[in-house]
Amino acid sequence: MQSGHRDPRVTVRNARFQQWQSYLGTRAKRTKAGRFLIQGVRPLTLAIEHDWPIETLLYRVDDAPLSAWARGVRDAWSGEKVGVSGELMAELGEKADAAPELIAVAKTRQRGLGALDPTSGAPLVVVFDRPSSPGNLGTLIRSANAFGADAVVVAGHAADPFDPQCVRASTGSLFALPVYSAADASEVLAMRERLRRSGRDLMIVGTDEDGAVPIFEHDFGGGTILVIGNETRGMSASWRAACDVTVSIPIGGAASSLGAPSAGAVCLYEIARQRGGASLTARRHG
Repeated sequence: MQSGHRDPRVTVRNARFQQWQSYLGTRAKRTKAGRFLIQGVRPLTLAIEHDWPIETLLYRVDDAPLSAWARGVRDAWSGEKVGVSGELMAELGEKADAAPELIAVAKTRQRGLGALDPTSGAPLVVVFDRPSSPGNLGTLIRSANAFGADAVVVAGHAADPFDPQCVRASTGSLFALPVYSAADASEVLAMRERLRRSGRDLMIVGTDEDGAVPIFEHDFGGGTILVIGNETRGMSASWRAACDVTVSIPIGGAASSLGAPSAGAVCLYEIARQRGGASLTARRHG
């Protein structure tokens, strides 16, 4: 049975549509409203699975029937649902060739480091120092989630985790892994001291092409704060001073260095490998 016929409809670019549209390209609008859009099947599925605070579910209304997945999500959704014309859904989905079936209007979550309390005995926290690209930030969040990190910290003046490019690049990992913000290295150092007092020590390991130790020679068995520098400038002076050690990734070929998200993924894989790959094996067979 087709449901949703009593839901409100948006078929013209009214004030509400313009508000949703403003969340796509204007960080100030997202920040002021505390709202952002979730596009894509996997991000939306994971947001629902992880009980992310979704305010409104938008679904496409036109001649094309919704898929079984989209109908199931829409019909099970107990919050506000709004039918939106295919043309307007295409604009909100930022797809010129196809209108997405579902888009969620969700609340942002601003997490300060005071709430970071990893439960593992050897925590792994990934810090991205002043990332400028939301796509790169989302890609690193995805890798951190894939390789068993406890959290990601976005430090300094940085890209917005709720930018649609970041949300899409994370493929939903933004909703499965806690992402915190920190003004600078001193906040992370204070967090480390707090965890030390509770019996959990963490070594701050920076990544740098001129790092003192090749990554495979460093022991990542203990608690680790892995710092990935800005895409073009690397780690700031304050982060370099905060590091207990810097590691390098030996590379060949014509490349002078790896991009920040790629370097982060390599480091995270090496940490998982050294720790026995238990989380990876469990996930593969779980």
